[in-house]
Amino acid sequence: MHQEQPTAPVPELRLRARRIIAPAGERDGVVVARDGVITEIADAGPAAAGEVVVPDDCVLLPGLVDSHVHVNEPGRTQWEGFATATAAAAAGGITTIADMPLNSIPPTVDVASLAVKRAAARGQLSADVAFWGGAVPGNVGDLRALHEAGVAGFKCFLLPSGVPEFPPLDAAGLLAAMTEIAAFGGLLIAHAEDPGVIEAAPAAHGPGYQGFLASRPPAAEVAAVRGLLAATRRTGCRTHIVHLSAAAALPDIARARQDGLPVTVETCPHYLALAAEQVPDGATQFKCCPPVRGAANREQLWQALASGLVDCVVSDHSPCPVADKRLDTGDFGAAWGGIASLELSLPVTWTAAAARGWSLAEVARWMAVAPARLAGLRDRGEIRPGAQADFCVLAPDEEFTVDPARLRQRHPLTPYAGLTLRGVVRQTWLRGEPARLGAGRLVTPAGEEQHG
Repeated sequence: MHQEQPTAPVPELRLRARRIIAPAGERDGVVVARDGVITEIADAGPAAAGEVVVPDDCVLLPGLVDSHVHVNEPGRTQWEGFATATAAAAAGGITTIADMPLNSIPPTVDVASLAVKRAAARGQLSADVAFWGGAVPGNVGDLRALHEAGVAGFKCFLLPSGVPEFPPLDAAGLLAAMTEIAAFGGLLIAHAEDPGVIEAAPAAHGPGYQGFLASRPPAAEVAAVRGLLAATRRTGCRTHIVHLSAAAALPDIARARQDGLPVTVETCPHYLALAAEQVPDGATQFKCCPPVRGAANREQLWQALASGLVDCVVSDHSPCPVADKRLDTGDFGAAWGGIASLELSLPVTWTAAAARGWSLAEVARWMAVAPARLAGLRDRGEIRPGAQADFCVLAPDEEFTVDPARLRQRHPLTPYAGLTLRGVVRQTWLRGEPARLGAGRLVTPAGEEQHG
């Protein structure tokens, strides 16, 4: 992978840790990095001058990769922006995010709009940023050029996205996009809910969460996933299902995998940690699409994650101004759908994973290795020689209570407010240096592009 060299050499870093999450498993040792790249994991041995010692109550994880973040800049920067989103990411141990193509104006649907997005990001980044392109009606002719310009893949919706600038693909449009993307070996990622099923369901209105849940039934995800899988069979296009919520779709995905279809799946911390039975009426900070479903469904998602049927856990950080959540009325029909908790992704997931007996090595696989591979960023996500020297120093047994006012995201709104979570991020390292404003860069599957 080609990488543009930093403008100034990064000093050698030696991180000594009792617990290092390496690809072969947890170990002790000294991670050595030069010019922002890991060169070796040495045996612990005697301490040497100049080493940085990770406290014994902490674990050295690879810097996490979040491949599903809505930054919204430019155009809706009052919702979120590159400065606040990447500061929140770095505070949560996330060293790379991939920005979704919608919610910004313009959306990232051609090379010119990608250039606008990159220009808006420069100088504002505390973490690295990659970009997804969009597949929308009428832009099939732009997809190859976007791919060559360095997007990680192409996001599409199969029903209205919630913003007029990013319309959905119908069945013919989906097939045309997938045929073109397959021709150059690209990746399609899809919001899989079927519009016909949702139109036939009762409309969401008022403060009752069960009413909102009924408006986005599992059948909508099942139908959309089946349509996607059928199109994958026809085209051979690599396909990724974003934010899977409905466990009822898992058997179809399992059969597709058994048949060798190139299909991957993600879920999100809120689907693994929350349950519909716990959502108070009027608590629109819990609203997202597809919705948080019941506790039994949640446990099925955990089983799929453990078996490898679900590949990764990413935030789907989807912020909005507090007023757009309609907390005054608690109306689930009128409120913006999206959970904004990027900074909390790791502690939320680790708290839920630890309660079920999973290890930090598994969490690192779900939240670092797999999302990096999904986005084509093969130079990161693991603590190994040759990888970028990105690290998260986590105190896994330390607890904290979530205070929304202390989060780095633009608006102090989260469904986890007041909850006690396990896992405190003590420090985040990016390319062998402490993460800071201006240290992040714009990255592509082909390598580094430029300083951010």
